[in-house]
Amino acid sequence: MPLMKPMGQEVSLHVDAPVAAVWALVSDVTRIGEFSPETFEARWTKGSTGPEVGATFAGHVKRNGVGPTYWSPCRVTVCEPERVFEFSVGTDAVSVNNWGYRLDPEDGGTRVTEYFRLQPALAMRVYWLLLGRLRGRTNVNGMRTTLERMRAVLEA
Repeated sequence: MPLMKPMGQEVSLHVDAPVAAVWALVSDVTRIGEFSPETFEARWTKGSTGPEVGATFAGHVKRNGVGPTYWSPCRVTVCEPERVFEFSVGTDAVSVNNWGYRLDPEDGGTRVTEYFRLQPALAMRVYWLLLGRLRGRTNVNGMRTTLERMRAVLEA
C-alpha cells in the first residue's frame, strides 16, 4: 500500500537580514500577532518559556480573520536553531496540522519558507478534498502576508 502524501503548501521569500535575526523572530511565538492575519496573539503555556522541542504554547486565532475566535494548543516538534522551527496544532492526543519555518542563507540574507502540512488522518483527507482548495488559498495568502510583514520589520 503506497504511503499517503502529506497535504500542505509553502511560501518562500528573501529577507535582507541575517539568519540569526530571522530565527529570533520566527521562533518567538509571542510576536506572531504582529504578523499573522489570523493568529492575533500567542503565549507560552505549561511552564514553557521559549523555543525547544516539546515546549507548548497557545495561539489565539480569529479564523479567516473574521471568526470564530478560539485558542489553539500547540507543541514545538522541530527546533533546529537558525534552520527549522515547526509546531503541531492540536491536543496531546490529536494533532490536526503542522506549521513551520525553514531558513536558508541566501545572497547575504535569508530565504525564509513558511509551510503547513495537514495530518493524513481520514477526517483531514475528507476536509482537504472538500475545502482544501479554498483553505489552501487562504493559508497561502496568510503565509505571504505573514512573511511580508516579518520582512518589513527585519529590513527596517
